[in-house]
Amino acid sequence: MSQVPVSRLARGIVVVVLAGFTGVYLLAGSLLAIVAFGLQLVYVFRSLRRFRRPWLLAVQAAVGYTATLGFGDSVGLLGFLGGSLLLTPAWPLAPLVAISAAVIGPADPAISMVLIALLIYGLTRLTERVEEVHAARLALAMVAADEERLRIAAELSDGIGRGLAAIVGGVRLVLERPERTAEVLGEVVGTARRSLADTRNAAAGYRATSLAPEVTTARAMLAAAGITAEVRVGHSEPLGPAGALLAAVLREAVTEVLRQNTARTCVIETTAADGTVRLRVTHDGARTAQDESLADLVRQAGQAGGGISTSLSAEGRLTVEAVLPGTHGPVEAVEDPGAYRLSLALLAAVLAGFSVKALLLVPGSLAVPAAVCLAVIVVMQIRSITGRHPRALVLMALLTYLPIPVFGKAWLGIAGFLAGPVLLALPWAVAWPLVGCVMASVAVSAVLLGLPFPLTVNFTASTLVTGLVVYGLVRLAQLVKELQQARQALARSAVVEERLRAARDLHDLLGHSLAAILLKCELARRLDPGRARAELEDVLAMAEKAETDLRVVSGERQAMSLAVEAESARSVLVAAGIEVELVLAHEAHEGHEGLPAEVENALGTVLREAVTNVLRHSAARHCAITTVAEEGVVSLRVRNDGVGPAGGRPGSAGIGNLTTRLAALDGRLGTAREDGWFELTAQAPVARRPSPLPTG
Repeated sequence: MSQVPVSRLARGIVVVVLAGFTGVYLLAGSLLAIVAFGLQLVYVFRSLRRFRRPWLLAVQAAVGYTATLGFGDSVGLLGFLGGSLLLTPAWPLAPLVAISAAVIGPADPAISMVLIALLIYGLTRLTERVEEVHAARLALAMVAADEERLRIAAELSDGIGRGLAAIVGGVRLVLERPERTAEVLGEVVGTARRSLADTRNAAAGYRATSLAPEVTTARAMLAAAGITAEVRVGHSEPLGPAGALLAAVLREAVTEVLRQNTARTCVIETTAADGTVRLRVTHDGARTAQDESLADLVRQAGQAGGGISTSLSAEGRLTVEAVLPGTHGPVEAVEDPGAYRLSLALLAAVLAGFSVKALLLVPGSLAVPAAVCLAVIVVMQIRSITGRHPRALVLMALLTYLPIPVFGKAWLGIAGFLAGPVLLALPWAVAWPLVGCVMASVAVSAVLLGLPFPLTVNFTASTLVTGLVVYGLVRLAQLVKELQQARQALARSAVVEERLRAARDLHDLLGHSLAAILLKCELARRLDPGRARAELEDVLAMAEKAETDLRVVSGERQAMSLAVEAESARSVLVAAGIEVELVLAHEAHEGHEGLPAEVENALGTVLREAVTNVLRHSAARHCAITTVAEEGVVSLRVRNDGVGPAGGRPGSAGIGNLTTRLAALDGRLGTAREDGWFELTAQAPVARRPSPLPTG
């Protein structure tokens, strides 16, 4: 789900609903409705927040009461004032406005005033909640990644860390007491071998938490063998312990396809439902339904509470299917029921209000059957907030039109309850023409009932407005839920990226180091004491370096690494669906021995803040992160193409803190906007310039 479009959609819904109410009053001849609408937009758009002052409420009150008392317009217009009051600390005055509306006008428009006030409050609050949930996505992703980093550190320290410490201690003992070389060196070799196996197993385990690398490898191997591969991914990651076993099943199934070398097509499919994860591999090159290579995996799947089966179709297509309990790593969905409850309460209040307005027009003898029909409609409307219900839509259509001959004009306003679910349940290309038909049917019904033209127009326009109200309340609640799900997905992606990073580092750093340590230890056992000592001194240096690598892998580093931060930023941005260009050339400065720690920390912090702003304040699709070193100055530049009218927020507290941090290093921070791109540049000298010596 992209970023700014979500915000625009939420606020667009509010504007459309408010415009609908305004249109009804304009059709009734209230020209001041346009002014009331314009003033209300101050509470809708954050960019107009500076105008939210007490004098604005006074202006709204003047407009509302001038329209109602001076020009005789409907007291429903006071709903704009009431909604604004509910959004401010002056909310206790809102009931007084409602009372004044009841005194000035009849019951029907007074009820409309209360409904409009509640809707303005509810829609605005729901929109703000949408933005809050969206803004919290990055925070949750980073927390999840940090927690996963701590978990990885604990796992590695318990196993590989102790092994490296034992290797260092053993080698030092041999160097100090050569007479114990044979005894101790044998133990060191055994420890190195176990540590290497642990490293490889850990790397495989972290990698297998996600099926994505295994699927990518399988597709590449099948393509290289001339087999057409089709992949359908329907699960979310990380998969936890189930991932490793499913990866092994996929690996064995694809290996068997390649070994037989008779298949032309292969389909790899994953699904997740009812607490289970299912992997299905189907190919057309089978000779038998038996696959002995899966025997051990079948046993493991049974122990894990799942199962593996094979089946051969009449067309000769073999399917290997593995089903395991779904266990998603450390990121658990945390539902926030606040927005749902608010939308549900508002929807119930609005439906009740519209129902009361309809009952006011029903003859007393028909009030009970009308109330029963309205109760059924209200229940179905509330159910629509949880999804699409086509059968309920048909029943709602019947309850909309069949009672019209019985209840007359009182039932014409119910058509709006049908328009809202139509907009929610169907694609807009179908929904809007149907809503037009509903409005036309209301107009025709009003003419057949002999209603005057102004009342016919009012009922027709109100049908659209009511439909938009129902759509707006339900859609905003759904947006919050969708964003919560997207936030959880981003957090899971961050965890997957962190585990894959650890797997890569374990393989590339520790794996090679431990393999070299094992080789040199084995060599030292076969050499004379003098030559063995030289090899063991190398082993000691390599083991100490491996301990440093282990701290890097597990994230236990005191100084921030700009390169590591850049990779982390890339992972989070990619997880958010943003294309990243990463070019790091800051190590090219003359006499490079690594950037000073304070420069690494400052630029790393700038990069974190820049990425935070890209995700929170822009709708970027592309982001470029580059570093360069020229004339003793290292520059970091972050550019993204999602700048808005206030893109980048150069005056925010975060940017101010970074400016101060860089100034302490004689560096500087700059921002620029051009052609829809926002650029943040940070510069810091590699070496602090010495203060000039006093002269004279």
